[in-house]
Order: sequence, then structure tokens, then C-alpha cells
Amino acid sequence: MYKDEMIQVHQFLVYILKYLTEKDEIQYNCKEYMSLKISPHHIHRTKAEHKRAIFVLCKTISKVVDDKDPETIPSNVINSLADLIKRTEKEINVVD
Repeated sequence: MYKDEMIQVHQFLVYILKYLTEKDEIQYNCKEYMSLKISPHHIHRTKAEHKRAIFVLCKTISKVVDDKDPETIPSNVINSLADLIKRTEKEINVVD
């Protein structure tokens, strides 16, 4: 996937997260994403950083959906996303 496509996916996931959560819930649910200090508007950031943000957003969204309707998302999906996040951390460290 090209970097500009990753940025578009990143933006789409931010919209989904904002749709699913209330304003006060965003601070609680998005600590991991906020700690990345990256948004879709940061086009100067690397493809690997946007990829990691996408996986973190997917994990966060899956947790929000699971909190609202338990057992909707299997726990192995959330665990797999956590593994993907760890892999992308390694990619970013190699690039930097």
C-alpha cells in the first residue's frame, strides 16, 4: 500500500473512532493512540509510523465495540492487533 493510501485509511479510522465514542470517552480509550503523537495530517511522518497508528486505531476501535457489545469481537483479534503493533514498533526502530 502506498503512503498516501495509508494516510487515507488512517483518517477513515479516526472518523470511525470519533463516531463510536463520546468526547469524554476518547481521552480514556485513546491513550495509546494519543501517545503516538501522529495524526493523518502529519504527512511528513513515515509510512511505518502511519501503519502503526492504523493498527493502534484498529485495536482501540475493536475494544470500544467490544465494550459496548461484549463478545462481538473475538479476543484473538484484539491480541493479533497487539502483535501487529509490536511488529510495527520494530519496523519504526529499524527505520529511525
